[in-house]
Amino acid sequence: MSTANRRGPGHGRRGMMAGDKAKDFGGTIRKLFRYLRPYYPQLFIIIVFAMASTVFTIIGPKVLGSATTALAQGLVAKYTGEGGIDFDRIFRILRTLAIIYVVSAIFSYVQGWLMAGVTQRVTYTLRREISQKINRLPLKYFDSQTHGEVLSRVTNDVDTVSQSLNQSIQQIFTSLVTIIGVLYMMIRISWQLTLMALVVVPLSGLAAAVVVKHSQPYFKAQQKTLGKVNGHIEEMYGGHIVMKAFNGEARSIEAFNQLNNDLYNAGWKSQFVSGLMMPITNLIGNVGYVGCVVLGGYLSIHNGLAIGDIQAFISYVRSFNQPITQTAQIMNVLQSTAAAAERVFEFLEQPEESPDPEDPVSIRDETGEIAVRGNVDFENVCFGYNPNEIIIHDFSTSIKEGQQIAIVGPTGAGKTTIVKLLMRFYELNSGTIRVDGIDTRKLRRNDLRDAFGMVLQDAWLSSGTVMENIRYGRMDASDEEVIRAADAAYADHFIRTLENGYDTVINEESTNISQGQKQLLTIARAFLSDPKILILDEATSSVDTRTETLIQKGMENLMKGRTSFVIAHRLSTIRNADMILCMDHGDIVEVGTHEELLAKNGFYANLYNSQFADV
Repeated sequence: MSTANRRGPGHGRRGMMAGDKAKDFGGTIRKLFRYLRPYYPQLFIIIVFAMASTVFTIIGPKVLGSATTALAQGLVAKYTGEGGIDFDRIFRILRTLAIIYVVSAIFSYVQGWLMAGVTQRVTYTLRREISQKINRLPLKYFDSQTHGEVLSRVTNDVDTVSQSLNQSIQQIFTSLVTIIGVLYMMIRISWQLTLMALVVVPLSGLAAAVVVKHSQPYFKAQQKTLGKVNGHIEEMYGGHIVMKAFNGEARSIEAFNQLNNDLYNAGWKSQFVSGLMMPITNLIGNVGYVGCVVLGGYLSIHNGLAIGDIQAFISYVRSFNQPITQTAQIMNVLQSTAAAAERVFEFLEQPEESPDPEDPVSIRDETGEIAVRGNVDFENVCFGYNPNEIIIHDFSTSIKEGQQIAIVGPTGAGKTTIVKLLMRFYELNSGTIRVDGIDTRKLRRNDLRDAFGMVLQDAWLSSGTVMENIRYGRMDASDEEVIRAADAAYADHFIRTLENGYDTVINEESTNISQGQKQLLTIARAFLSDPKILILDEATSSVDTRTETLIQKGMENLMKGRTSFVIAHRLSTIRNADMILCMDHGDIVEVGTHEELLAKNGFYANLYNSQFADV
């Protein structure tokens, strides 16, 4: 089958659906706080320590103002001849001030340390749930998403949530306490000055609301575009050889530049618009600041307001505007958090594979080994990747244990899809598949898949040694069993020619061995698993003729006593099959042995002869 048909429609091209705003800001934040529920005791301590740190910080300017007042009174007394500066009193005040700030710093350090631990544990929980979710998602989801889009949710979006939580939670409470505490201290100093300072607060709030409203869509677009950039880079890096072979560098760079330009536009707009918050609120705050200075001077002259109190009040005005600005910034950060968290929760809430039956039928013996003979029946099977586009129509056949079944047909006929249905990678639209007379839907998926060994045309190896990659087929296998499996797959010879033999490390992209060698290792891996039913999907399509001949000889021995499904485009490799199923447009059009089908001079004969037309 073609890649598109095998992997489902739209693979690798669908990004996230367009949308500038979080669909449910409040709901997303509530879901996020549910992850914080186990850490409420720590959060309580964090809040208490943050509030204590803030309270001590608020007291500081008032104490410092007392020192200034004492100094001013001493200077006046000195010049009037009534006394001098009381340095002992000033020293005691400054010592108290130093203690206050040290205690405030200790509280701030402790709450910051605790908050970092909480946010990292929440991040860990999110990533763990995403990892577990990936294993429960049907292949249909991954067929409709780019790898970069999924990776972006695991990395960028979770990181955004983590950083935002670390900044936001403590700032929310410290800002609230600062506003209340500073307001109280300001009123104690002068209610007239307080009214002057409060005049600018509604203007600051209005400006902050406008900035948040206009910046949030850009933050959402930034997260979405970042996922597309990751997807493009992952695709180009994974297929860089093909890209270079078809001189696709210019097209790749052009596509990247377009995505990068989109990311740049969304990024600078989000940062620029959100960056307007500080200068706008600072400008409004400075207007109020100037008004307080003028009024403070007037009150000092006419009402006897102490110089130190004016100094403290001016400091409080600065402190009062800062938490208002911080609160507005927090709202901005929360918008970014909601945009990222919503993408994470959308992934975690994707429909999962149908659960295993509550009372599954066991196909394991007393020792826990899979005990199936290998009889397989397809009964009126219908399936389509899209329910409105059925590609397999009323497929029925019966396969006896130990038989070698070849499935042939043109690209898109439904060959690989049959195997995916057999392994329950996809669920049937209708019909039944049975193994040894048991409906596969009555089995645990793990048990069903343990009964199969599969070798795909896309040879997949992980980073690790050759020995580790073969042992992936059966993790408890000994080194000797691994070597025997490699020898049976005719891979032992080339492995021993590698620099470190079985201890040779295969790199991340498996580029330090050839495609044919990769295929031999995957075949050895399948042999090691000792499956009851063997599936070979174009297993020899990537190897040369000599290697193919060696593999076929090994296959003949290894498939004895096993039910084997062989999907092949090279019809010369399946002449000895017990049964050949000829598929076209999802239907079986012919069934028989190689000789029987050639004698019919029908669909199979035309397909077979077309491969040797030039000869």
